[in-house]
Amino acid sequence: MDANVVLFDMDGVLVDSEQYWHAFEDDWVFAEAIESGDPAHEEITGMSFREIYDYLDAEYGTTVTKDEFIEAYDENAVDLYGEKVVLMDGAEELFSDLRAAGKTVAIVSSAPQDWISTVRERFDLDPLDLVLSADDIDKPGKPEPHIYEAAAKELGVAPEDCVVVEDSVNGIEAAVRSGAYTIAYRGDQNAELDLSRADEIVDGPEALRAVLLGEK
Repeated sequence: MDANVVLFDMDGVLVDSEQYWHAFEDDWVFAEAIESGDPAHEEITGMSFREIYDYLDAEYGTTVTKDEFIEAYDENAVDLYGEKVVLMDGAEELFSDLRAAGKTVAIVSSAPQDWISTVRERFDLDPLDLVLSADDIDKPGKPEPHIYEAAAKELGVAPEDCVVVEDSVNGIEAAVRSGAYTIAYRGDQNAELDLSRADEIVDGPEALRAVLLGEK
């Protein structure tokens, strides 16, 4: 793995937001916003919340409008990203050392830009070479590969020259299908999931650092 471009997913990789989104899904999305059924978290994790609505509406039926659904997600995101989430251990140092090693560093996320901005500002993650949201591309999001293809194009490289760090089944699928070298980041939120589509699986921040900086 010699790629000089590293594309980080945000939720579940850079911040521990998935546990809070899963709680929100259990308490409201799956309990009140769908008509019937018992979705699994991994069905929607990694998707943008607009696409989550479309998916749930098609598969389970919905009891709220899309505007109401979006508003609920936006309201939950304010406290979640502004107060609750914790940054991955060693992330600031990892970003700094990747830059010092001549690597291009980007965030590529299904989250809207304002949610990403909250995380960037709260944890001082700038400078970044690119911040790309699913909202920035006019194509289907994860698990389709378009967001990672678009990120590579923006940075002037081929997807095959990128390393992607992902945690969700949908995100890993998107990265693999784009042609990028895909690292699955395993944590508590995805400990039981099959992440074998990735080229490599790492357990925690130290293992991730070792792989990205060639320290292993």
